[in-house]
Amino acid sequence: MPYPVRDALGLSAEQHDFIRLARDFAAAEIRPRARAVDDAQTESPLDLWDKAARTGLAAFMIPAEFGGGGVTDMVTQVLVQQELCHGDIGIGNLLTSSGFFADPVLELGTQAQKERWLRPLTTDTPPLTALAVTEPDHGSDAAGIRTRAVRDGDHYVLSGQKAWISNAPYAQRFVVFATVDPSLRARGVTAFVIDPDTPGLTVGRPMRKMGQRAIVNAEVFLDNVRVPAADRLGAEGQGFFGLMRTFDASRILIGASCAGLCRAALDLAVEYAQERVQFGVPIIEHQAVAFRLADMATRADTAHLVTMRAARLFDQGEKVTAESAMAKLTGSENAMFNTWAAVQTLGGWGYSQEFLAEKWMRDAKLEEIEEGTSDIQRLVISRALAKS
Repeated sequence: MPYPVRDALGLSAEQHDFIRLARDFAAAEIRPRARAVDDAQTESPLDLWDKAARTGLAAFMIPAEFGGGGVTDMVTQVLVQQELCHGDIGIGNLLTSSGFFADPVLELGTQAQKERWLRPLTTDTPPLTALAVTEPDHGSDAAGIRTRAVRDGDHYVLSGQKAWISNAPYAQRFVVFATVDPSLRARGVTAFVIDPDTPGLTVGRPMRKMGQRAIVNAEVFLDNVRVPAADRLGAEGQGFFGLMRTFDASRILIGASCAGLCRAALDLAVEYAQERVQFGVPIIEHQAVAFRLADMATRADTAHLVTMRAARLFDQGEKVTAESAMAKLTGSENAMFNTWAAVQTLGGWGYSQEFLAEKWMRDAKLEEIEEGTSDIQRLVISRALAKS
């Protein structure tokens, strides 16, 4: 049961078309592949990436001036993301991963850099890309990254190690965040765009993960990698600003992904509860099950509504650091509850691989961790309260 896309949102016919396209693609292409992709462990479904690119879903969020779909408002992006992740959250996140690379380029890049690095993302055969921030000793503390960028004439020399980099084994372009001076913390963080065949850059083995296996993660090693100064995004020290603005957007989209997963788990649980008979009646007629489903429905709607509020404020140009943290926190924890509740409702079948419920529960856990754990989101929200 898809969320209603009401005309009151002021969406254009083209935006409605993207949402319907995402819904149909999720049902026809994504959901049928979810189990096989999970079983593959460390292989991204590149054929689905190519198919999404040909339909326009891989670049719908890129501005039209660079050849993209031009759906740059966050409200529509949220609605599209929900539909894709209703099919499967791991595959859905993979198919829109260009947005994570594009955001810092859009925030910090020159017009020439945007043209150079964004237009290839809008072709029928776009490159996969990666955003490299996390390090072995610095995850939530992005201001404390230790990868160094030392100026050497008209180049920078980068040395360090990145961890848990999504798409790293397939990426044909990286945005790498490094520091020109660790003592400056946030004020030293600087962003660079680097090709994977640059001497000194190597990618480690794919990591075996609990869930969301459609996106393959790996470590990235930088050993005296020479990067032209022309490939720096923004001025020295501007990288952290661009990263935080990227997080404001990406956390809203994570909330959207989780809302889609919440709804998928609810749909499965309701369908099963209507068909499964125990003690002579469908189990949906037993109060314990019915109340759990009611909680699931409430949490799915809450994740959706909190995310939509953050998206509307983002589109109005408001500062949404706290609201985006709320969207991610609410969505991820509600997705964890709903997927658990789906497993519980299906009982033994929920614990088996005959249904996707157990996979979804494993997938949901990542969203309480990536791009700032739930603890970090609570810290962001509480700091906003202290300043208000």
